[in-house]
Amino acid sequence: MSFRKRASEEIQRFGRTLLLPIAVMAPVGMVLGLTGALTQSYMIERLPFLGNATLQLILNSLKGIADIIFSNIPVLFAMGVAYGLSKKDKGIAVFSAIISYLVLNASINVWLSATGNLADPEVMGQVGQGIVLGIQTIRLEALGGIISGIIGALVTDRFYNLQFPLALAFFSGKKSVPIISTGISIVVGLILPFFWQYITKALIALSFILISGPFGTFIFRIMNRILIPFGLHHVWNSLIRFSEAGGTYMIDGEKFVGVIPTMNKILFELGPNHEAWNILPELTRFMAQNQMLLTLFMIPAVGFAMYRSAYAENKPYTKGLILTMVLTPFLGNVTEPLEFSFLFISPVLYGIYVLLNAIGAVALHLMGTAVGYIRGTIFDFAIFGLLYENTKWYNLLIVGIPLAIATYFVFMWAIKKWNVATPGREEETVGDNTLLKEKRYDEVAKIVVEALGGKSNVLYVENCVTRLRVDLKDYKLVDTDKIKESGTSGVFFPTKNHIHVVFGPNVEFVRNAVDDFLASDKAV
Repeated sequence: MSFRKRASEEIQRFGRTLLLPIAVMAPVGMVLGLTGALTQSYMIERLPFLGNATLQLILNSLKGIADIIFSNIPVLFAMGVAYGLSKKDKGIAVFSAIISYLVLNASINVWLSATGNLADPEVMGQVGQGIVLGIQTIRLEALGGIISGIIGALVTDRFYNLQFPLALAFFSGKKSVPIISTGISIVVGLILPFFWQYITKALIALSFILISGPFGTFIFRIMNRILIPFGLHHVWNSLIRFSEAGGTYMIDGEKFVGVIPTMNKILFELGPNHEAWNILPELTRFMAQNQMLLTLFMIPAVGFAMYRSAYAENKPYTKGLILTMVLTPFLGNVTEPLEFSFLFISPVLYGIYVLLNAIGAVALHLMGTAVGYIRGTIFDFAIFGLLYENTKWYNLLIVGIPLAIATYFVFMWAIKKWNVATPGREEETVGDNTLLKEKRYDEVAKIVVEALGGKSNVLYVENCVTRLRVDLKDYKLVDTDKIKESGTSGVFFPTKNHIHVVFGPNVEFVRNAVDDFLASDKAV
């Protein structure tokens, strides 16, 4: 495999590791949003029963418990990246990543102290420093956790089986991993602050493009959706959410870096009555309100167009498939099943779909919309749109409804004009997904492994939110027709010996079954 392809696959693998901490943050963010809204003074004025002392105690307690997650975002990323990147021993990788994160911050503190750059507590927030796990350090935010996660994973895969002479045998193998991780983290912690000023300047230069009004909103949304097929959208999103590329904001004399830390402060602590609420539309234009245009309006419109365009004899079984693909993002924010049903067979149509979404995102921004957090489900719309004041949630209806109508007619025209083989229009019958519906994952796994050329042809198996991702020894041994018997909604090769098999929300159960099947005596 060429260096370019290998680098591309590793970047994709890294992007997928960011899903785990984000998956934790999203529901916790909903709890914070709900409790934050219900403890606001204006909400209590509207609904007097919320002023009950016991109820407020419960809500504030839930808010405090949930807030601990957001107070330790870098720790989540350290664990998630280490777990996702490591191929050898994920447990020791996560353990080493946490140690690495502690040592990294302690080493940065040493550098700041030795060079006279350790700021006074009163002004440390203004120069990008803060207290992290009791250590005054540079606020690397999620990046610090990501660095530690990478260190933990790489050291684990390289040294988990390291052997020392007999006198030092106790420190061999897995025990050597956290020790080596500590040494590397010290070096990184002493070097990183020196370059951090230049990194900050580069990200600020990038943010000049991304945060420069409507054009930045348009470019951000285009890139977000274009990178979906490659699994790189997580990296792109994290750049905006947790670094200077998403902007720096001063609130009550404290500096906040990136979109999410700033939103956390405004949404969950300050509320609509604080002057910082005026900043929110500049933040939400990178966040869930754009996703809501997809999940609540465009995707249902696409699904309806697909159903109307399906051949009459195929509509009975196509209806259930399309309904599932529409409800999954509507309720769970997972858009890939429907998007993948036309992305690879008609990239031009997908490009139009992305363009329409980006235009809608710009319209929401120009109208001063301030709705949403991370996810774009109907529940997030209710919590972060309807329950909060001054969000202009109605803009989503003003923009979303015409956008849905336009999307429907564009897809109806394009599907028929270009004869796009969307569900129900295939020359062959759509694969039977009975096995998935009945949760017979062991049978699905058997079909998948055999179709991929057997156990000996499978090098590595992992999954993201919707896709089973498999490294193969020889792609020529794959039987794509047989894979369809598993109930998959899509099969494609991003690179020569790497295959993606789409199973939607069931993918984690399929992946576990595949792992069990490969480890059993049944696999050949």
